[in-house]
Amino acid sequence: MRFASLASGSKGNCLVAEAGASRVLIDCGLSPRETAKRLARLGLAPGDLCAILVTHEHDDHVGHAYPFAAQHALPVYLTHGTRRAQEDGGKSAEGVELRLIEGREPFAVGDIRVEPFTVPHDAREPVQFVLGDGAWRLGVLTDLGTSTAHVEAMLSACDALVLETNHDLDLLWGGEYPKWLKERIGGPFGHLDNAAAGRLLAALDCSRLKHVIAAHLSQQNNNAALARTALAGVLGCADDWVGVATQDEGFGWRDLA
Repeated sequence: MRFASLASGSKGNCLVAEAGASRVLIDCGLSPRETAKRLARLGLAPGDLCAILVTHEHDDHVGHAYPFAAQHALPVYLTHGTRRAQEDGGKSAEGVELRLIEGREPFAVGDIRVEPFTVPHDAREPVQFVLGDGAWRLGVLTDLGTSTAHVEAMLSACDALVLETNHDLDLLWGGEYPKWLKERIGGPFGHLDNAAAGRLLAALDCSRLKHVIAAHLSQQNNNAALARTALAGVLGCADDWVGVATQDEGFGWRDLA
């Protein structure tokens, strides 16, 4: 099993995971052309994919999922609430095979077992995912305002984690964003700050971890050094052992074999 990121941040998110002969995208916030271009950097073509898994309806996650899926005949897995939010926002799913999922019911996409889990975020019915192949487990958590016991149970004993470290509280509150936006980002249905991500990580069973990636960093209110330090301090490892998913580069293949 292996995984990589095409992009991570407020301008677009997209992660690819592979197990056996199956490959899925989690979210598609980049244009179809850019998604294909960044897949090529990883040695993949759109035709190598089996499906798109959508976490929620915000444009940086689902903004281009329908057009990309329609172009390449890919099914899109999403919750009832996310589909409804897309409809209410005028997003057409014409030519797209939609497969509705429940927030706590596992399903399979080829060789990949997908375990969705519900999260507190300001979206209609948001989920995040744990992916596995029977031997390895990858936890992906990019958008939530606060941790819960359910989130921690789902992410414990993973072999790899992609974990939101969206902002540094001091940078957020000392920055130029309007007060309402600061309150939204830092609120219980917004995004995790570095310290909160560290507390979540500390609550997990990390005994199997081979990879930890700091993700969804704000370009205005965070930086890689702060995010790495927050997670490395919990793990007791060197800061540079913690990976960082960036907006422009994502990150390259990480193997779990």
